[in-house]
Amino acid sequence: MKAIIPVAGAGTKLRPHTYTQPKALIPLAGRTVLSIIIDQIKEAGIDEVIFIVGYLGDKIRDYVQQKHPELRAHFVHQTERLGLGHAVRMAKSIVKNDEVFVVLGDTICEYDVKAVIDSPHSMLGVRKVDDPREFGVAEIDEDGFIDHVIEKPQIPKSNMALVGLYKIKESEQLFSCLESNIKQGLRSHGEYSLTDALDCMIKQGAKFKSFKVDNWFDCGKKDTLLESNATLLKKFGSNVDDQHHFENTVIIHPVSIGANCDIKNSIIGPNVSIGENTKINYSIIKQSIIGSYSNLFDIVLDYSLIGSDTGIRGESRTLNIGDNTDMDLG
Repeated sequence: MKAIIPVAGAGTKLRPHTYTQPKALIPLAGRTVLSIIIDQIKEAGIDEVIFIVGYLGDKIRDYVQQKHPELRAHFVHQTERLGLGHAVRMAKSIVKNDEVFVVLGDTICEYDVKAVIDSPHSMLGVRKVDDPREFGVAEIDEDGFIDHVIEKPQIPKSNMALVGLYKIKESEQLFSCLESNIKQGLRSHGEYSLTDALDCMIKQGAKFKSFKVDNWFDCGKKDTLLESNATLLKKFGSNVDDQHHFENTVIIHPVSIGANCDIKNSIIGPNVSIGENTKINYSIIKQSIIGSYSNLFDIVLDYSLIGSDTGIRGESRTLNIGDNTDMDLG
């Protein structure tokens, strides 16, 4: 089995951060979204991964090669972002006829990965949502098999949303449906949808069973990213290097503080993630994510997302600041 992780999106809802950093590499609970996904599939025994890259794809490649050299990693560049179906189609020559596990690169789910991988059925991850109109939706029979899937229906017949986890045994049939839809110009909401290809497979007799995820963390927007950071910090626990000795500083757990940080005269936490080599002095920070190589002085931050290589001085704010920024709020 090979995994396909599409990470070509521009992450417009997380700007200004995604001008300089792919959203899959945004820090989260002391890790990155992508590293959490990779660790999950590795634990289930998958060591060959196809990354569909585009915007800032070189940063994805460098990160994977540096942090996960044990992977058999392939990188396929999606020049035009024409939808998830188009992205998955680009992996065909590498997949050949092997089974595939497609995992979206900006969503973290908690579920029994090995049970899904080892299942004799093709499997689609689902979760009940209040408003299914913004998701792919699955109509499921009483035995848990899927009768129909549709992308962002205006009048949904089900409230079970597809969460971005697709284990597909019949990859040859998948690519046949994708190619047919693309050849016919069959788009949903302007894009070539993976959901449409899955429905094509179901109509041709393929059997998909649903599985429910325990938790679903959307990391595509600032608010949901900060909420996910807090939840995952509670789950993983604090991560502070034993060699850290912060002068006149109070740490309120859970927090994650990267290597070589210099923190003085401050209160940090709860639910704060700080990247490596960051300096903080005379500041109070809670419910926030701070990037690496940043310099914060005399600042109070709450519910903020601060990029890397950023300097901020003075006054209290709720901020959303990208990389390579220098601000004086005095």
